[in-house]
Amino acid sequence: MTAAERGFRAAFGYGPAGVWRAPGRINVIGEHTDYNDGFVLPVALPHAVTVAAAPRTDGRLRFRSAQAAEAFEADALPRPGTVAGWAAYPAGALWALAEEGRPAGGLDLFADGTVPTGAGLSSSAALVCATLLAASGDDPPEPRETARLARRAENDFVGMPCGIMDQSASMLSREGHALFLDTRTLVPEHVPFDPAARGLTLLVVDTRAPHRLVDGAYAERRRTCEEAARLLGVAALRDVTDLPGALAALPDDLTRRRVRHVVTENARVLEAVELLRAGAVDALGPLLTASHASLRDDYEVSVPEVDTAVDTALDAGSLGARITGGGFGGCVIALVGTDRAEAVADAVRRAYKERGFTEPAFFPTVPSAGAHRLS
Repeated sequence: MTAAERGFRAAFGYGPAGVWRAPGRINVIGEHTDYNDGFVLPVALPHAVTVAAAPRTDGRLRFRSAQAAEAFEADALPRPGTVAGWAAYPAGALWALAEEGRPAGGLDLFADGTVPTGAGLSSSAALVCATLLAASGDDPPEPRETARLARRAENDFVGMPCGIMDQSASMLSREGHALFLDTRTLVPEHVPFDPAARGLTLLVVDTRAPHRLVDGAYAERRRTCEEAARLLGVAALRDVTDLPGALAALPDDLTRRRVRHVVTENARVLEAVELLRAGAVDALGPLLTASHASLRDDYEVSVPEVDTAVDTALDAGSLGARITGGGFGGCVIALVGTDRAEAVADAVRRAYKERGFTEPAFFPTVPSAGAHRLS
């Protein structure tokens, strides 16, 4: 019996109809490209959100979480913008289903997660995806459709203007592979990615820097990109093929830097995919580091804790390192020889202590499976 099922029984006094699991994600490369119709290369984490759930016939919603003290109850499906905190995500999932003509009715749900919250590892997308599967029971939408519904829940119910990478990674990923996704066509390619076979570790550093995405900075960057695409006469920045010409046509330096990041980041994703297809995992390092420099300088989404982790990891022998996720805090990934992983972690700990930062957390990760029903 899973912890989610035990929690469900304790909360509601009966057993769930089923248990579903959806993973968080880490993005290998391709940051802030998804809402520009670009390319991304995430992997699903072993860390996941598990939900135990059972349908109700009276339209009532009751949500509980092992990680949150506050419970949520409602007699009917709430409207967008009316639910605060963690419960907005499962409520948004049910709203998205109803908006698409698949009303779920009432639901009892207990959520239990191992994805670190506030670290930029998509715990919210995992919760939405798991809820969509649970509410759909024996007739779930196909995985790409579930990812689209999850994005709609976050965009239109919660109010987070994210792209579709997080939800796609949670739904579509395969064990031992990175997910190469063209976010315009949503056609996935599963590219073999096995760092351990080359004596390497993908080390995740949770910087413990506050992760601030809903304060407007993320939305501001998205608006800048959309306006730049309008000025350049393209549907999205992924369509820019002449970067020098595009930069010359833009009116200000800030917009030019934002566009330069998106265009060069798309190119780095395509190069990374070619390296993985060739089995050259160890050659990814310089692309990761170049991605971080672009996110730090052109997109301006880094913070001192993140830069310290990246610089220290590189100085300690990592092949490459970068911020991952939306930025403004969150996590760093470092590609490092497995025999050097602990030394890199120790060096980052020392650097944080010297600067008075909160002690970071570390975990190695491997590409894992996407969302599925457990029982």
